Amino acid sequence: MIRQNGKNFSKLWRTTTRMAATAAVAASLMTTQTALACTSFLVRTSDNSAVYARTMEFAIPMQSSALVIPRGYALNSTGPDNKPAMAWASKYAAVGMNAMGVTGLVDGMNEKGLTGGILYFPGFAGYVDPAKADPAKSLAPWDVLTWALTNFATVAEVKAALSEIAIIDVVQVDLKIAPPVHYTLHDATGASLVIEPVDGTLKVYDNPIGVMTNSPPFDWHRINLSNYLKISPFNAPPLKLEGETIQQLGQGSGLLGIPGDPTPPSRFIRAVGYAMSAAAVPSGIESVRLAEHLINNFDIPKGWVREGTDAANEQLEYTQWSAIADIKNRVYYVKTYDDQVLRSIDLMSFDLDAKQTAVAPLKSGLASPALEFAKP
Repeated sequence: MIRQNGKNFSKLWRTTTRMAATAAVAASLMTTQTALACTSFLVRTSDNSAVYARTMEFAIPMQSSALVIPRGYALNSTGPDNKPAMAWASKYAAVGMNAMGVTGLVDGMNEKGLTGGILYFPGFAGYVDPAKADPAKSLAPWDVLTWALTNFATVAEVKAALSEIAIIDVVQVDLKIAPPVHYTLHDATGASLVIEPVDGTLKVYDNPIGVMTNSPPFDWHRINLSNYLKISPFNAPPLKLEGETIQQLGQGSGLLGIPGDPTPPSRFIRAVGYAMSAAAVPSGIESVRLAEHLINNFDIPKGWVREGTDAANEQLEYTQWSAIADIKNRVYYVKTYDDQVLRSIDLMSFDLDAKQTAVAPLKSGLASPALEFAKP
């Protein structure tokens, strides 16, 4: 059941500077439809839980739908030449967003509160050669999140199971490349995890900060935080200089100097600063609305991020949708580029043992509903 502001609806209304290791990688990225500007973070709540939020950027329509995968549902990944790879049945039900009509999640949350997303990782992602991997243990890059959300309740369980899988180098039919991605996961215990496939090896990081963007690798972003040790929600004290007192100009000097551009390193720092500074509120709609205010800072309109100078033919990357997950209450929210009304999906209101998935396409709607005034 899909809900808006507590009311039930039968249908759901419908992630920059490019980072690349070499010029060849950069040229490849310019010729593919990619998502390079995704931002994700956690907002801690006053009742010891958290709300997760992320943006999804892409340069072509993703044709995303909201998707609920029930328990016991047969799932399988894809190998090279469309050959079968790993197959499994979902242990836990999950809700989230798909892309390109695939029965799988690029972002989502399961019934135990395990939550996370796929974010782009260009110039650094490197997968296992499919010829050197057991097909029964192989996952295409876009299927890893679905595997995690439908099989595990905590990030500790995911971490323990990573040695049992291989993320293989396989081309996604719509993108015509093996999409370079990494993964962020969070659970109801408050733990967070980052998984990055590099040179065929999985780099795994605990992530108490709860923030992730795109390239470079996560450990680089952690080191880069050392350049911003004075980030604070509190205004800076006045500066005493040769008998003069230098006061701040207006409010917000605790966050003075955090970068405002849309590159992944800058967005990472900004997300840390904003999420850290926000005053905690209880789980539920209060924390969801707080996360919404924060995620709005990372929205990318069409034309803000451009590649090259051929304006007539360029594909403009933009924030196609933003998602928020209330981990405690198992409610998942989404809003789109064309309609900023936040729609909710209460996972626990579904039949979690259903035989089929539940799907609600995202539909565009530019019109704003008019305010209703009381008649005199």
